Amino acid sequence: MGGMQKHSYYLAKYFARKGIEVDVYHAIPNGTLTENQTAVFSDDELKYLHFIPIHFPRNHHFPGHYIWESYLYSKQVYQQFVKQQAVDFVYAQGFSGWRLLVNKRKGAMRQRKKNDIPVGINFHGLEMFQKAPNLRVKLEHLLLRPWVKKNLRMADVIFSLGGRLTPIQQSIAPSSIIIDIPNGISDSWITTTVSKKNNTVVQFVFIGRYERRKGIEELTSVLTELSTTHPNSFTCHFIGPIPEEKRLHNDSNVVYHGSIREESGIKSILRETDVLLCPSWSEGMPTVILEAMACGCAIIASDVGAVRDQVGGDNGILIVPGNKQQLKDAMVRMIQMDKTELQSMQQASIDKVKSKFLWDDIIDDTIKIIDNMVNNNTQ
Repeated sequence: MGGMQKHSYYLAKYFARKGIEVDVYHAIPNGTLTENQTAVFSDDELKYLHFIPIHFPRNHHFPGHYIWESYLYSKQVYQQFVKQQAVDFVYAQGFSGWRLLVNKRKGAMRQRKKNDIPVGINFHGLEMFQKAPNLRVKLEHLLLRPWVKKNLRMADVIFSLGGRLTPIQQSIAPSSIIIDIPNGISDSWITTTVSKKNNTVVQFVFIGRYERRKGIEELTSVLTELSTTHPNSFTCHFIGPIPEEKRLHNDSNVVYHGSIREESGIKSILRETDVLLCPSWSEGMPTVILEAMACGCAIIASDVGAVRDQVGGDNGILIVPGNKQQLKDAMVRMIQMDKTELQSMQQASIDKVKSKFLWDDIIDDTIKIIDNMVNNNTQ
């Protein structure tokens, strides 16, 4: 699952654990919900969850097709929404509430009472307002920006992940409707100690698909240099579908694990590695960083999105996106770091997750925000 899908999954799961009824409008490639997609919830959670699968339209190939497809998807969500019993609050991820917001603003909902339902929106990373790695991505960003602004300005409340993302949204919509609330993680990820990491060389790990904005090209270039200047002093693990032609086949310092879909497999590797690498050009508040922190990893990451709320000098190093020299210097620093100092960073990651990023706490804060919106709306 991507970051937005994981966030939606955890929202639904923890709302249900609090006994809150949730209609889950779920994007499905073929428009049907499979047993595997509901098996990730417990029987008690499923009592409160009502899945409404929606086909996400594809097969368009013109510039900006994703915007058009997202709007069509939001129309299908709206068509199903007006058929359901009225709810107290709508939490829209990305463009999913687009058509609903348009009709709500017009007062044109098919059931008049639904015009008064408050709608919150979360655009997560807002990558289209961040630095682009090349001209093609920059053009994609320019196409997306006006439609994202339109959706944000129609919402009753905007959920921001914080960091550098909040000022972006404050430049688009009134500050009074923007609420900072972080991404979260389940406490099942947390390891109790970092003392078991007795690696003879520093173990780095990168998790993600091969996507330009993830900074893999810069990382590959740096690894090639480090294999020459610091041979046999580190290992870098890649988890994700990295194409064969993009791999460093003759570098004994690099290990490619391919895609790992089982959570237990990812946990196992993270709990044995020392440092997560996240040199992205743009991000929101990456779940992968939270997962690595919970497993006792120090972090090297670009200072983008809300990453600065996750990573500081106590548990890692922030770098400028796309800056290969800073990435290299940070990795060298970790390679040469005293083991006690590295373990202190790793423990700080665990402590920070416990204090700021557990879903048990985040869902309570989210419910308070929604309760206030609903109560103010009914007064």
